[in-house]
Amino acid sequence: QVPLVESGGDLVEIGGSLNLSCIADGQAWTRKPMAWFRQSPEKEREFVAGIKWDGSLTYYSDSVKGRFTISRDRAANAVYLQMSNLKFEDSATYYCAARRVLGVRTAVRDYDYWGQGTQVTVSS
Repeated sequence: QVPLVESGGDLVEIGGSLNLSCIADGQAWTRKPMAWFRQSPEKEREFVAGIKWDGSLTYYSDSVKGRFTISRDRAANAVYLQMSNLKFEDSATYYCAARRVLGVRTAVRDYDYWGQGTQVTVSS
């Protein structure tokens, strides 16, 4: 089990910004693709953004494209999600996820390790 620890969730006003962090324990994950997912009580867990192991490629869901940016710092074993122009519908628990094999995927079933989640609430 490789722990992934998210942080940075908070209550933020609509239109505001927030930065999430995910720290992976161990060097093995510096060469694996990682992603952010989110889940609200009424919905299935959904893909938000993913990043190739070397950071050269990023992927976004249509709902966050242009507003969110995923990045990683391999030296720090960290993956980040910068969120801007937040909307009510962005409210959710955000999860960091990692795969054991190469290739970013958008399905929950394709990820092997998950963090405990961090709550983002967007309010007026």
